Amino acid sequence: MSTWSLIYFQDSASPSMEQLLFFHDFTMAILTLITVLVTLNLFFICGFKLTNRLLLQEQTIEIIWTLAPVFILFAIALPSLQTLYLLDDPFSPNLTIKAMGHQWYWSYEYSDFPDISFDAYMKPLDSDLSINRLLETDNSVVLPTNSQVRVLATSADVIHAWTVPALGVKADAVPGRLNQLMFSINRTGIFYGQCSEICGANHSFMPIKIEAVPMQTFISWLSKMN
Repeated sequence: MSTWSLIYFQDSASPSMEQLLFFHDFTMAILTLITVLVTLNLFFICGFKLTNRLLLQEQTIEIIWTLAPVFILFAIALPSLQTLYLLDDPFSPNLTIKAMGHQWYWSYEYSDFPDISFDAYMKPLDSDLSINRLLETDNSVVLPTNSQVRVLATSADVIHAWTVPALGVKADAVPGRLNQLMFSINRTGIFYGQCSEICGANHSFMPIKIEAVPMQTFISWLSKMN
């Protein structure tokens, strides 16, 4: 989960987030290189008051700084298209969950198991320091690892957004409409998210808590819930 000292993304817990992190790092490396080269060039020109024809009038340099951005854009566009493709419903789901936003809590239905549904409210703030502030819920969304999961997000009142940063997923929950999220969790753990659409006075108090467990543990949980 995010902490006060975190200056980067949360550790990835899904192939989707891993791909997003790779694309981010790749793009940032290119942008950093461009920034350094342009800055050094400006210092060089300003410091030496350069009026060399090679930089001001030479046709070769004109061709270079025209074609270079084209190749750079291609280098960025290709992995971005690959990332979009991998994020765009790449598999058939093994498990489907419906997440419905309310002012101000989430309710969940396990579509493959009609008897399993519950509401998830934020735990009240109290003196218990073990509770992660504004993130803990009274009920967790339990999901199996290494399984293809689909979440159908919708809303009962206003627009909300179902977001879990460690999984690299975010979708608006719109009244009267189903938005689809697809992901696979590749490690066990607890992953937090929050509503990411300003939805009213208690917008900051409707967190999301996902508990990723091995398949056998998930089956045991299903047996207890039925």
